Amino acid sequence: MRNMHGWQRRRVLGGSLALVACTLLSSCASLVGPRQVEVPLHKLQAGLERRFPLKHRLMQVFDIRLSRPLLSVQPEQGRVALALDASVSPPFARDAWSGNLAFSGRLYVDPGRPAVMMAEPRVDRLVIGANPEAERQLTRVANTLIDTVARDMPVYAFDPQDLRYAGVQYVPVRIETTRSGLLVTLEPAR
Repeated sequence: MRNMHGWQRRRVLGGSLALVACTLLSSCASLVGPRQVEVPLHKLQAGLERRFPLKHRLMQVFDIRLSRPLLSVQPEQGRVALALDASVSPPFARDAWSGNLAFSGRLYVDPGRPAVMMAEPRVDRLVIGANPEAERQLTRVANTLIDTVARDMPVYAFDPQDLRYAGVQYVPVRIETTRSGLLVTLEPAR
C-alpha cells in the first residue's frame, strides 16, 4: 500500500512539473521582450554590392551605369552615404563620361519585407569629366535618377533565422545609425 501511495505522489508531481513546464514555455513570448541587434557596416556593404552594377536609361537619352558602391554611415544625421563609379553615355558624344557620384539617404525599417530601406535620396556630388555646364545640368537630372533608382531600395534584408530567438519570432521596428553600422530594435511579432 505504501508503495502504491509513492507511485501516485510521483505521478501527481510529474504531471505538475509537466504543467509548469508547458506554462513557462507558452508564456515565453511574453517574457522575452524587445532586443537590439547590431548590423555592422561590412554586412550592409556586402548586401549593396549584390545589387550593382546598375544600368539605367534616363529620359530616353542618357545611358547611365553605376558600379562599385562604397557605403559609409553618417550617424550624426541618421543617414548613410553611397559613393559610386558613374558612366554616362550621351547620344551626341563619341565617348562616355566617367567619374563618380555620391548621394545620401535616410534609412527606415520595412517590417513587412523585413528589410532596412533607403528613403529621401539626394545627390551630394557628381563629377564625370564633362564640361562644367554639362555637369551642372546632369547634377539636376541625377537627383531624378537617384530618386528613381534608390528610393525604397533595400540596403539590408534580414535572414529569417536572424529574426528568431528563444522560439520567438521577431520583427524589426527601429534603427539607429552608429559609427560602425546600424543598431536595429526587434520586437516580438504580434
